[in-house]
Amino acid sequence: MQNKRQLLVETALQLFYQHGVNSIGINEVIKHSGIAKKTLYNYFASKEELVLATLAERHQRFINWLTAQLSDCHSNRELAEKLFSGLDLWFHNKADSLGNFRGCFFINTAAEFGDPSSAIHQACLQHKRAVEALIAAHMPQPNTALLSLLCILKEGAIVCAYVNHQPDAARQSLQALLPLLHD
Repeated sequence: MQNKRQLLVETALQLFYQHGVNSIGINEVIKHSGIAKKTLYNYFASKEELVLATLAERHQRFINWLTAQLSDCHSNRELAEKLFSGLDLWFHNKADSLGNFRGCFFINTAAEFGDPSSAIHQACLQHKRAVEALIAAHMPQPNTALLSLLCILKEGAIVCAYVNHQPDAARQSLQALLPLLHD
């Protein structure tokens, strides 16, 4: 059985991802988790601490998922294909470990916490940097310009898929990118 801290994090992550961090109060997390308020505050001194824990949980899930998607790339072209094919699965709710697609939890949360110096905003920024580093680590032929392009296209595809209701944005991004890749 899950421990109570993990249940709180899981519950809060699901609610925050579905409805937004600022739309969900501690009482809703308590109600949905079935855990007492005192217990919640034994684990998390504030809502901010709970939000940071959900960001850490989602970060780990996403990094694990992306690592699996990008394994065994032999060319930068293959890396791009695997990256955008993985995103396509996520956008079409076929990436079980990420749940139903509701955009990027980090983009959504950063938008709610606009102060760049806030711990929450910084956690979102660190996630984006870690994702970029992971893509770079799987790039068989290092190419900083291509890395930047992949990351920008990835972010744009996520936003288009969610905000514009274009679940095929990853496929469209890949189709636009492939003619530029020669390896």
